[in-house]
Amino acid sequence: MTKWFYKHRFLISRRITQITLMLLYFGANAWGWSILAGNLSASSLLGTIPLADPFAVIQMLAAGALIATNIAIGAVIITLFYMFVGGRAFCSWVCPVNIITDSAAYLRRALGFNRIQKKQPASRSLRYWVFGLSIVLSALIGVAAFEFVSPVAMVHRGIIFGLGFGWAAMVVIFLFDLFVLTNGWCGHICPIGGFYSLIGRLSLIRVRHFEERCTICMKCKEVCPEKDVLFMVGKSSEQVLMGECTNCGRCVEVCDDDALNFSIREFIKETK
Repeated sequence: MTKWFYKHRFLISRRITQITLMLLYFGANAWGWSILAGNLSASSLLGTIPLADPFAVIQMLAAGALIATNIAIGAVIITLFYMFVGGRAFCSWVCPVNIITDSAAYLRRALGFNRIQKKQPASRSLRYWVFGLSIVLSALIGVAAFEFVSPVAMVHRGIIFGLGFGWAAMVVIFLFDLFVLTNGWCGHICPIGGFYSLIGRLSLIRVRHFEERCTICMKCKEVCPEKDVLFMVGKSSEQVLMGECTNCGRCVEVCDDDALNFSIREFIKETK
């Protein structure tokens, strides 16, 4: 049991974090809790600290909306946290859709679908095009374009408020990732992930690879949702600095060689 927990420590921690956040949001709606009220777009922590999705705020600004002071402050708080600390951790530690896509990825590996589909039929840069298109459409139609159709928002509202479209979005994303495209939604389409990839490139928390310990078993790449970030595996000792890394910790867990672990970004070494 202890060994099993150690091998899944980050996965368990992520699930606890995601479920706790959803429970707090649900409790605020159902029972009037004030710990964390609102939704992923705009929240209030302990009734005093505003939190807001910076990507949603950018769309609102593009649409010509006037942003309330507390929403602007909330967006700045979230931006600074992921920019300098968490990187793209929102995708693996907060977003409820991650539970769905991780489940699809696990089943896809178990069924051997990844071995059948050798080449991905879509580019991971697609999410950045969706990000840019969301801003342009917001400016053209006068509403936050992606927020209007966001599966992430649908899923979150479905869990918190019991809306039917949320469950439909869950099914669609699960089937898409399972049968169509490996890590399709989070790794190729979702502009929220693209946004956090861009702002999180300077973040402090990074995975480090130790080449001298690596036996090139490639278990890390099998489970990594963003395999390109582990280009150094078996080649060199360095930190994963690509913004696409979600800091999920799965590569660290499956590495029997202790060749991967979390570390603090080494700014001095990078400037040499």
